[in-house]
Amino acid sequence: MEKATFGAGCFWKVEAAFRKVQGVIKTSVGYMGGHFPDPSYLDVLSRITGHAEVTQVEYNPEQVSYDELLAVFWNIHDPTSLNRQGADRGEQYRSVIFYHSPMQEQIARKSKQLLQLSGKYDQDLVTEIKPASEYYLAEAYHQQYLEKKLMVDG
Repeated sequence: MEKATFGAGCFWKVEAAFRKVQGVIKTSVGYMGGHFPDPSYLDVLSRITGHAEVTQVEYNPEQVSYDELLAVFWNIHDPTSLNRQGADRGEQYRSVIFYHSPMQEQIARKSKQLLQLSGKYDQDLVTEIKPASEYYLAEAYHQQYLEKKLMVDG
């Protein structure tokens, strides 16, 4: 198994998208990329921690490639939108790829460059590509939130 970590706005939507991908074994949501130890959701929401809301994906590389995960990432959000996605605003909603190996960094940078050159977007991609840092698991009620909500409401 390998890990991949992505920030693309509210982590509920991002997690739901990756849970549908064949070869993704496990997902969780949490916080990464900040300077505040062991943040809570309210800490991150207050914009004092520097963390992004992220989804961490554990996947089987024999079933799904990192390139395929990146394709999902690029397609579920607007990578030209700085520190916001839709109605969600703040640095915690930034577009960011946290890489776990030099190979992931290389693939992510190439993927971003190809997308920028593709002409799909009129604006520059603002997606950050950074080394993975300490991952703080979000509170239990955030895990698989949309699936739980559909079960209750559906």
